[in-house]
Amino acid sequence: MYAIVNIAGKQFKVAKDQYIYAPKMSGNAGDAVKFDQVLLTDIGGTVTIGAPTVAGALVSGKILEHVKGNKVIIFKKKRRKGYAKKNGHRQQFTKIQIDSIG
Repeated sequence: MYAIVNIAGKQFKVAKDQYIYAPKMSGNAGDAVKFDQVLLTDIGGTVTIGAPTVAGALVSGKILEHVKGNKVIIFKKKRRKGYAKKNGHRQQFTKIQIDSIG
């Protein structure tokens, strides 16, 4: 049993009791979240494809914590000009546990 869900413009394949790292969402740790943009469901071998979403389908989960991803280094250089710039950032994510698909 799984579903494909659109969360903040990104698509995730989720199953019950799975952890996913979605782009940072509002809410505190322990809050319940519901996703209604379900694009596809597979329940008991029956695949339902939405056009564009599956009517009445809902995926619910719980926010576990807000975390940072790995550091991404941005390095810019122009040869023979003495120009080199190093920068980096860490993306913010929300760790979500999927409770139910229905």
